[in-house]
Amino acid sequence: MNFWDGLPRPFTALAPMEDVTDVVFRHTVARAARPDVFFTEFTNVDAFASWRGRASTAGRLTFTSDECPIVAQIWGTKPENFALTASALERMGFSGIDINMGCPAKDVVKIGGGSGLIHTPALAAEIIRTARAAVELPISVKTRLGYSKADEYKEWLPVILGEHPANLTVHLRTRKEMSNVPAHYELIPEIIALRDDISPETKLSINGDITDWAQIKEIHNKYSAVDGYMIGRGVFSNIYCFDGSEHLASRDELIRLFRFQLDEYDKYKRIDPTFLGDYEPNDRVLRRDFNGLKHFVKVYIKDFPTAADLRAKIYACQTTDEIRTVLNNANLS
Repeated sequence: MNFWDGLPRPFTALAPMEDVTDVVFRHTVARAARPDVFFTEFTNVDAFASWRGRASTAGRLTFTSDECPIVAQIWGTKPENFALTASALERMGFSGIDINMGCPAKDVVKIGGGSGLIHTPALAAEIIRTARAAVELPISVKTRLGYSKADEYKEWLPVILGEHPANLTVHLRTRKEMSNVPAHYELIPEIIALRDDISPETKLSINGDITDWAQIKEIHNKYSAVDGYMIGRGVFSNIYCFDGSEHLASRDELIRLFRFQLDEYDKYKRIDPTFLGDYEPNDRVLRRDFNGLKHFVKVYIKDFPTAADLRAKIYACQTTDEIRTVLNNANLS
């Protein structure tokens, strides 16, 4: 059941991003140029452990079978809730489970989750073991080099590799660095050596400042022992970033793709939590955030003379039909 073993080499992945990589945007990326692996947004295992909290996670766990292989990314601090959540995700049909040990968000770190686990390596190891014992799915981990200093990877990564995850994705920065400094590509050879020494069966992926296939080829030519490459923010500057032909989209192509995302939003805007199991329905209707859809406008409406004016009109819209009307009336000659 380890899908990681069947991937091309190098493989590509769309990074898990909060309020970004939901089913709507993943489908849109696939329409443009599909990566080899999709990841969901982050799901809090402690929230998932309660019905009220579980319902709130439904939107981020919606997926379709044509997205496989798709990995559910989870975070938290309680091993028993990792086991509970992992077991449920396996029943839902996910291809794998990824444990977030790299998120730098303050509200996550302050409770010891995400990159906060770098401070508690014994707990991090226990979480991986507990999740693996609960399922037959492959367990992977995404993390950073360290919390404050880049050389913390020498002590931190062996802890994770010692648990033999199916895949280890390393964001080549520390939590303190956020995304404010260039990724530390110079450390890739040493990370490869650690992987080869401790857990040679673990796939190694890198993340940080990767923008497109051209860059992936350049990096892979230099570090051929890397198995995969994950693109995060680069998708916003080029949604065709996974296209091996290095496609440069025209204005009209981008607008057509935006229309597709609007259609997908309408299709999935109502969130039905019943797929999570024995959910107890109530009068509350869960809906995908419409204002969140507007965050993607700059992905499509850019690099032509009237783009700023058109974006302003779209930002004022309150429905997808209003956005379509603005697009239909736009002067794009």
